[in-house]
Amino acid sequence: MSGDLKLGLNVGYWQRNADDATEVVQTAERLGYDSVWTAEAYGSDAFTPLAWYGARTSRIKLGTSVAQISARAPVTTAMTAMTLDHLTGGRLLLGIGASGPQVVEGWYGRPFPRPLARTREYVDIMRKVWRREEPVTSDGPHYPLPYPGGAELGKPLKLITHPLRPEIPIYLGAEGPKNVALATEITDGWLPLFVFPEKIESMYSEALAGARPGFDIAAMVLVVITDDIQAALNGVKMMLTLYIGGMGAKSRNFHADIVGRMGFADAAQKIQELYLAGRRDEAFEAIPDELADGISLVGPAGRIRERLELWRDSPVTNLLVMGPRDEPTLRSIRDLVLG
Repeated sequence: MSGDLKLGLNVGYWQRNADDATEVVQTAERLGYDSVWTAEAYGSDAFTPLAWYGARTSRIKLGTSVAQISARAPVTTAMTAMTLDHLTGGRLLLGIGASGPQVVEGWYGRPFPRPLARTREYVDIMRKVWRREEPVTSDGPHYPLPYPGGAELGKPLKLITHPLRPEIPIYLGAEGPKNVALATEITDGWLPLFVFPEKIESMYSEALAGARPGFDIAAMVLVVITDDIQAALNGVKMMLTLYIGGMGAKSRNFHADIVGRMGFADAAQKIQELYLAGRRDEAFEAIPDELADGISLVGPAGRIRERLELWRDSPVTNLLVMGPRDEPTLRSIRDLVLG
């Protein structure tokens, strides 16, 4: 049980026609938010907006939620992370994730199988890069260094620039229990997308058993302060409709799987079938209010204050707020979470 919670802001993807979030990030920093996080899928990358915000702030930590490992070689991510960490005075929190087979194979043109083994190898190489103890080599099958074959002229190399920190914090975006267990073993934190606080222990108790002291569970949560609870829940359900119904193949949708493990397996199957059949309004209607309410914080401030106790009683240590962009709402959330 965590008790006290840290508070961060997840601004998500950068969109071409969206307003620059610099003012929002600066407001969050001024209000005492601990961190701000950016995302990537198959549009904008996570690092460029984060560098933009980092250049305009001085204290708030800067997280990627998440940088996709198939988008970059591990040494490329290590160099990018080292550079951004240096330029921002040691504020980077490097969130990485395997994504899913549709994006990995359809967008990046890389094989998806064995994501856990690939992640383990990836993290090991990045840490070797930052430590600069010796030229970097890797015997792993996924990212061998030097490359076997080719011109046969490859040689082990050491990072030219000395990192500001030889141990940049690494977080893992994970949904399956095996991937969560891997996060506790090789990284500093876990970035869960959907958390039902009353159920997280029953779902992940074994996976989290190996977590070290200080392991950060930074959960993304949609927050809407409003008197119209049903309207807010409908907003959450719109998001869930896309993730459960369309963010993944019919035979392999990690988001539908996690909703199933929350106890809504029948609903998840129905939602996916309706969505893939083009009946998206019906898919929306099939999402239980209980599910939408369980993974979010919506309603009047008093209701959110009460529901926050469920999060404080869970293993979650860090709330990454999604949705709010205006100062009054960010201030209210700050007061509710931090007191």
